[in-house]
Amino acid sequence: MSKYSQAAIKAVQLVNTGVVESPIHAWERATSELFGPGSWGQKKGCPKNSFLGLCEEGLVENIPRGTYISRKNSKNKDYAIKAVNIVREQPNLLDDLTELWKQVTEGNGISYNYQLDVVKELIEKKYIKI
Repeated sequence: MSKYSQAAIKAVQLVNTGVVESPIHAWERATSELFGPGSWGQKKGCPKNSFLGLCEEGLVENIPRGTYISRKNSKNKDYAIKAVNIVREQPNLLDDLTELWKQVTEGNGISYNYQLDVVKELIEKKYIKI
């Protein structure tokens, strides 16, 4: 499990237990603990926007729909949502992130940056229902 997977699970738990109210603050706290405050790992946008994008759409259990990403459009949000939809149709792809990423990006060669680690872990822990 990657640190970004761990961050996503920890962030959901922080919200679910009432330690923080917002998934934004939960992600910041979780990544601060895992990577160190202000570190490059904490600031990395791809997994963060994947997580927050899933929360925005109301896909993460017990986190209400809302506006959690500062940008109007986020490719990483779109990738995460598309990954969830693909896994709903082809659950076996959760075990083949390379193929899942290829389908999410339609084979355009975009580099993978932990977006699917977040999706996979949230699904496996049943925070996202498929």
